[in-house]
Amino acid sequence: MTDGLTLRHRLRSDIERSGYYPDLVADALDTALAGEVLGSYLVHHEAAFDRDELRRHVTVLALTPTRLIVGHTDEHPPDESCADPYATASTEAVRLEKVDSVVVTRVVVNPATHAAGGPTRQVLLTIGWGAVSRIDLEPADCGDPACDADHGYTGAASNDDLSLRVSEAADGPDVVRQALAFAAALSEATAARLR
Repeated sequence: MTDGLTLRHRLRSDIERSGYYPDLVADALDTALAGEVLGSYLVHHEAAFDRDELRRHVTVLALTPTRLIVGHTDEHPPDESCADPYATASTEAVRLEKVDSVVVTRVVVNPATHAAGGPTRQVLLTIGWGAVSRIDLEPADCGDPACDADHGYTGAASNDDLSLRVSEAADGPDVVRQALAFAAALSEATAARLR
């Protein structure tokens, strides 16, 4: 079992390894952790092209005995609010009893030969706690192609406050394993509150 202090050192090391404004990311996270013991974490650095420029951002998820901390840091080019490039770092602290869904989607190659604990090509982690809800609607029908009656709408409501995708190709196998370990720890923590 890893103690909280060792885990904090590993977290800081992974934040520094991402190379993305490590002091800013760590400061924002330390504020949100508020001295609580760290139980698990995930650091995900992502780069994306926005027209002709590279835009980067980092998401850090941290789990304490009582909360899920979601930290996100973005960089921005100069704009009307600031003549220099700048970064924003935000954190959200969600009480564990508010987390109502943890969805883990795994992608594996050659599933017929996959063994328990074997390699996973990518992981999509979706966490819902009710802050963001989405409703997808479409016209309903009765199945009769000749019917022209108005049957209203049908749809689905989903709760997906955070979706994070990590892959072996983009992030490396260690980050994929870390995502699975974090998902397991969060699932265990949210299940514990139901016991």
